[in-house]
Amino acid sequence: MDDLIVSPRDPRRDPDRRRAAGPPEQFREFQATQLYCPKCRQAMPTRERLLLILPDGALYEYRCARCGQSVGTRQARDRL
Repeated sequence: MDDLIVSPRDPRRDPDRRRAAGPPEQFREFQATQLYCPKCRQAMPTRERLLLILPDGALYEYRCARCGQSVGTRQARDRL
């Protein structure tokens, strides 16, 4: 009878584990500090403004700090 040697897989080198784990906690939610403003024609500092409170989170709008033009939105979800 053949002896079968089974070694446990190293979880750090297991590609299936890395894909299933998802991004680290620090990368799950971003806040923009600069975005491209079409009116100023360059990346500008932004101001974040609460637009709407939703049942599952909140909707924020980004505005150019120089001219006030809307340059983007972000939806933040509540964590359970």
